[in-house]
Amino acid sequence: MYVAVKGGEAAIANAHQLLADRRRGDRSVPALTLEQIAGQFQLGLDRVMAEGSLYDVELAAMAVRQSRGDLIEAIFLLRAYRTTLPRFGASVPLDTGNMAIERRISATYKDLPGGQLLGPTFDYTHRLIDPAMAGDGPVEPGLRRPLAPGDAHCPRVTDLLGDEGLIERDVAATADEPGDLTREPLEFPAGRDLRLQALARGDEGFLLSLAYSTQRGYARTHPFVGEIRIGLVEVEVDMPELGFAVPIGRVRLTECQMVNQFKGSAKEPPQFTRGYGLVFGQSERKAMAMSLVDRALRADEFGEERVAPAQDEEFVIAHSDNVQATGFVEHLKLPHYVDFQAELDLVRRMRAEHAAAENARAEREAAE
Repeated sequence: MYVAVKGGEAAIANAHQLLADRRRGDRSVPALTLEQIAGQFQLGLDRVMAEGSLYDVELAAMAVRQSRGDLIEAIFLLRAYRTTLPRFGASVPLDTGNMAIERRISATYKDLPGGQLLGPTFDYTHRLIDPAMAGDGPVEPGLRRPLAPGDAHCPRVTDLLGDEGLIERDVAATADEPGDLTREPLEFPAGRDLRLQALARGDEGFLLSLAYSTQRGYARTHPFVGEIRIGLVEVEVDMPELGFAVPIGRVRLTECQMVNQFKGSAKEPPQFTRGYGLVFGQSERKAMAMSLVDRALRADEFGEERVAPAQDEEFVIAHSDNVQATGFVEHLKLPHYVDFQAELDLVRRMRAEHAAAENARAEREAAE
């Protein structure tokens, strides 16, 4: 940031004080607590944690409160804090097959082993504002019994298809540690591990628009939601001195397996292909969009021509990061006085030259 006006520092200090005053709001109303934000704005916090790439509910609530509800600003705050944290290792690949499921649906099979579980969802609500929301008391009856995560055996839909050989083989995790785009500059073409990282922390609205474009014909996709599952998964870290992995906590995740049609190639028979999405929290719209874009970006793997924006790896990844996009767009409102004066002088000279040329042309025409 730079300020070329005398008294700029005092103005900035006053702006910060005004921001703090507006953040607090009406003093006659109790201030929002972190517990209220974490308990009642969970989906917003899930987005902040996913795109901030840091799973910490309390920090996310602090960021949302500090940003006055501006989620992209909160994501920026969380990422900035993330850079101060030490990185002491990598977890083993998460086993979402052993997820404590809170929600599980499939659009491909009605009767699934383990069943379908609707869980907390807006899918079947009327999109009408409920006048009861204006009150301070409870607006909806609570559950008569605690909601327990599903504990039935729930094999993935893609595993069922895989048992019949009807879907591409799942790539097993390698012993090598995956790349980390937050520590190394991203180069194109990127591996799928880095692409999925970029998509997982990409802007939900941008990915949603790209995913929508693939459904409107701007990529070769014919998708079905194989399965969406939401729930808690244990995070484990290998302990060399013990010789086995140790759980260090649990995170809530949304996983989406998108099933797509593939006519086959010279090397592969006709089969279904995969699009994959995995996001912190309950973020199924983001996970679905991510899985659609992931499949579109795999065009080269299947010998498909890249003809759509969603299939352009550099376009998608370079523009999906809302923190980077915010920096590039919002820097335009900072002082550009010197640059603009140079442009102003250039336009004035060009107009003078243009006017002189027009006068000369008019004089020649008058002389003729």
